[in-house]
Amino acid sequence: MKILPLKGTCDYLPREVALRDYLQGTILSVYRAAGYERISTPAIEDIENIDKSEGGDNLNLIFKILKRGEKLEEALSDGSALCDMGLRYDLTLPLSRYYANNRQNLLTPAKCIQTDRVWRAERPQKGRLREFVQCDIDILGSASPTCEVDLIVTTAKALRAVGMEDFTVHINDRGLLTGLLAALGVPAEATDGVCITLDKLDKIGIDGVRRELGERLSDEGVIEKLCALMADGPVTLDAAAAYLADKAPAENLRWIMDTVAAVTDGGVPLVFDLTLIRGQGYYTGPVFEVRSREFRGAIAGGGRYDRLIGKFLGENVPAVGFSIGFERICAILRDRGFTPPTRRRRVALLYYPDQMVVAARAAEELRETCDVSLIEKTGKVGKLIGRIEAYGFDAFAEVTAEGITVKELGQ
Repeated sequence: MKILPLKGTCDYLPREVALRDYLQGTILSVYRAAGYERISTPAIEDIENIDKSEGGDNLNLIFKILKRGEKLEEALSDGSALCDMGLRYDLTLPLSRYYANNRQNLLTPAKCIQTDRVWRAERPQKGRLREFVQCDIDILGSASPTCEVDLIVTTAKALRAVGMEDFTVHINDRGLLTGLLAALGVPAEATDGVCITLDKLDKIGIDGVRRELGERLSDEGVIEKLCALMADGPVTLDAAAAYLADKAPAENLRWIMDTVAAVTDGGVPLVFDLTLIRGQGYYTGPVFEVRSREFRGAIAGGGRYDRLIGKFLGENVPAVGFSIGFERICAILRDRGFTPPTRRRRVALLYYPDQMVVAARAAEELRETCDVSLIEKTGKVGKLIGRIEAYGFDAFAEVTAEGITVKELGQ
């Protein structure tokens, strides 16, 4: 039997769980204060739902579940699909199905919270796990850009509540980007591939982008126009809008950015980023990411997905969401040596077996102000005290003839 967890999954020690509980609890309190309500969905989804979700590269990372019993035997004999279910790879698809099934019982627009585990068959590496937690807020049933403002402001508050300060919110619009590419002569069938290449600009540079575009596009003139647009640094929203026949996406983004600035008195750093793509194919409008200097890559991201719920209902329902990268923020705080500020003092009450009744009664009194663990004395007491100090206890108590004595650790 193997004692290590599978690659890409983790065991968490009590200290680590305390950090995760604090982080999740703090984020939840900010979300709830902004009017969002927590819901819960199953970890398993019908494989047809997952396959048709337009999840981009994530669809190649699905953990599929084999049919069972007679159904599996039939599939093996007749060559039909072997899998009928899969583990969810994000929380957006399950939310869309949930809303389609329960919208008659929900307020419109519905403001939902999901904090739960998801699974992807990733190649395990730093920042990429096979099992991880996502923290999502979504607004369903409204096409108003006020939803984007609400999500951006609330997410920024949540990040600051857990100690994240040095971040920038990047924003783009799928409609704006596709309109600009069409204006520059990119064929419609090549748009998705070109977007994937543009998304790599910060990793491979303009020369790398030019090489990849040469593999995707046959018209050198179009490639040069694209590269010339980005060669001099970030493209401004006004410069991008100048290419558009339909100015609505640019005007929408400008309104969102201006309104966020007004609501927060400029407290949320928000920048237009033409190269921000987001990989999921279900995004239809504004997309956003939060980037921090403390972590390579995004620590939060999301966007508008106005057609995904329609796959279940046959009618489109506007929706937009923002997801915090829970595991990445945990890693940042862990590297800082962060200790949850709201933790109660931990006391180990040491006793011999014949002192159990006195110790238990004393522990109940102490628990009014601190967390108390009853620990029976075995072996050398000095070694036991050393172990509990290394484990993170703040103090230890002992039963003596005079009663209970408490001594601080780490002094």
